[in-house]
Amino acid sequence: MSTPERTPNAESLPTLDFDSQDLQACVAMMQGGSKTFFAASRLLPPRVRTAAIALYAFCRVADDLVDEAAADDTPLDVLQQRLDAIYAGTPNDHVEDHALSLVVQQYKLPRHLLDALIEGFAWDAGGRTYDSIEDLHAYGARVAGSVGAMMSWIMGPQSMDTLARACELGVAMQLTNIARDVGHDASIGRLYLPRRWLVEAGVQPEAWLAQPSFTPAIAQVVERLLDEADRLYKQAHSGIAALPPDCRAAICAASMIYAEIGHQLRREGLDSVNKRTVVSTTRKLMLLASAWTQVHWIRVADHSPAPLAAIVGLVQGCQDATQQTGNKAYFPNRAMPQRVAWMLNLFERRETERLDRNALHQTP
Repeated sequence: MSTPERTPNAESLPTLDFDSQDLQACVAMMQGGSKTFFAASRLLPPRVRTAAIALYAFCRVADDLVDEAAADDTPLDVLQQRLDAIYAGTPNDHVEDHALSLVVQQYKLPRHLLDALIEGFAWDAGGRTYDSIEDLHAYGARVAGSVGAMMSWIMGPQSMDTLARACELGVAMQLTNIARDVGHDASIGRLYLPRRWLVEAGVQPEAWLAQPSFTPAIAQVVERLLDEADRLYKQAHSGIAALPPDCRAAICAASMIYAEIGHQLRREGLDSVNKRTVVSTTRKLMLLASAWTQVHWIRVADHSPAPLAAIVGLVQGCQDATQQTGNKAYFPNRAMPQRVAWMLNLFERRETERLDRNALHQTP
């Protein structure tokens, strides 16, 4: 068996160390939410899995806080205050806040990514409508692309191109969710299908929302949305090869399982109004095994496509954060002389640390 590859900063990114009871509470939140995420997370290495669980727990609680708020509540203000406290190192007394605070401290997680997520929740709370697919991309970038970027950031040093692919994968997953949940969303007065597409198919959005039903026209729009999701899955796929080797199988599995939701929805006739498509446990296990095999054959694209317009701001914000904190070494963006200099500096630091340790042990 060959020795696993190591990321340049693997030693500087140890497994988060927070109370096991807090971790179990976060795991329970994840199990009660996205079963796809939970299944794929089992393939993540320990150094990433704990941070991913902490991140997911906060995102889930934040989403629920907005969705379940009473008319006179101000959940968005509450979330901003909680984030302020987390980034100040004084989290509120919530399990998920303490966990996320550790993630923020260890990884210097850019604040703009969580702000984007909360902005997406604000769009939901405000009843925002989406006329075009570009509008829907913008929504997906906030509520899912931001999470893809945070996961990529936690995994280790990535190029801006890799972060872009991670954001696009998040958007693809969100489009799949929307295609699958048309009926559920309509039951709570929400419509995420692009309204221009509905009109083009002969459906008047407000009239349909008042009396939702499954029709060939709705099937046409759902299929069109799944086609766009598939395009983004394909575009994001090569980015998996640029992730740290110990993280690739989990992300490949998540991508394949989410894409399978769309495939299953097509097999069921595209009716996501009267029922909610699920992928069986057996099928998920098959896809997990397949991902473990296929990930070795994924290659970085020779020519990177232009990033989805809606995610450019997220990626640029990460680049700005990198320059400000110096926390991450983005190898693929460096010329060869810079890479050599980085490695020499790394070796010099390691040697200095070794000498310091030896001197400490030799001190009487």
